[in-house]
Amino acid sequence: MANPMYRQIAEDLREQIQSGQLEPGQQLLTWFELQERYRASRNTIRDAIKLLAALGLVETRPGQGTFVQRKIDPFVSTLSGDPETGIGGGEGASYLSEVYERNRNASVSAPQVEIQEASDYVSFGLRIAEGTEVISRHQRRFIDGIPWSTQTSYYPMEFANRGAERLMGARDISEGTVQYLADALHIHQVGYRDWITVRAPNPTEEDFFKLPSDGRVPVFEIFTTAFDENGVPARLTITVFPADRNQFIMNIGKIPEAPPRTEVTSGPGNRSVSHGYQGLI
Repeated sequence: MANPMYRQIAEDLREQIQSGQLEPGQQLLTWFELQERYRASRNTIRDAIKLLAALGLVETRPGQGTFVQRKIDPFVSTLSGDPETGIGGGEGASYLSEVYERNRNASVSAPQVEIQEASDYVSFGLRIAEGTEVISRHQRRFIDGIPWSTQTSYYPMEFANRGAERLMGARDISEGTVQYLADALHIHQVGYRDWITVRAPNPTEEDFFKLPSDGRVPVFEIFTTAFDENGVPARLTITVFPADRNQFIMNIGKIPEAPPRTEVTSGPGNRSVSHGYQGLI
C-alpha cells in the first residue's frame, strides 16, 4: 500500500527537524510555500502539519505560522518528603536547592501578595468560612529560563494579625514559611496532603507557559494542604505544572535512597529527564 502524500511530507519535515536542519523555535515555510515545494494541495499540507503537531514536533500559532517545538527535558518532582521540614512537600527554599543539585538553573519571580476573600476551594482547603480574608502569595517559577510552574499559597489573615506580618511582604521568606510560622506563631507543620487533578490550561496559563491553545497539553494542578499538630490547616498551596515538562515521583514506605544523577532515561519515548524538586512559597 502506497504511503499517503501527507505522510511523506511529514516524514521529510520530521527528518529535517531531527537532523537539526530545522532548529527548535524556527518557523516553517508558509502553507502556500509548502504547497509549492511539495506540489501538494492545501488539504495535504494541513494533514502533514496536523500529524507533526500530534507528534509534538511543531506547533501552529494563530496569525503567526507553524514553528518547530522547543525540546524540553521534563523535570521529575518528588511529591513525598519530610512532613516537618517541608522538604519535598512544602518548603520554598527546597525548590532552588534541589534544582541546582541537578545541575539546572532555577529562578522565581518576586512574590505577588494580595489580600483576598476566600473562594469556595480556598475556604474548603483551609476549613474557614467562604469570604473570610486570606493572604495569597503567588510566584512564577522557571528552570533554565523556561516557565515551569506557578504557585499560590493561601494563609488565614489572622496569622498576620497575630504577629506573622512578613506573610504580607512582597519578598521571599528566606527560611521558608514552614520555619517562619514555627518561629513566629509556634505553628508546627506535621503533615500535608496533596490532591492532584488534571485539566486544560486557562488562557493566562497558555500565555505564560506558551502552550498550544487547543488543550492538547494539559496541566497538573496540585492542591497541598499543610496541617499543624492539632490537625488544623495552616496553608493551602495550589501549584500548576504543564504536563509537557513535568513528571512526578511519590515515595511510600522504606525505600533505598536514589543514586545521585543529573539525568536518567525515563518516561514516554525514553526521554532524557532530570530528577526531582518540590517546594512551596
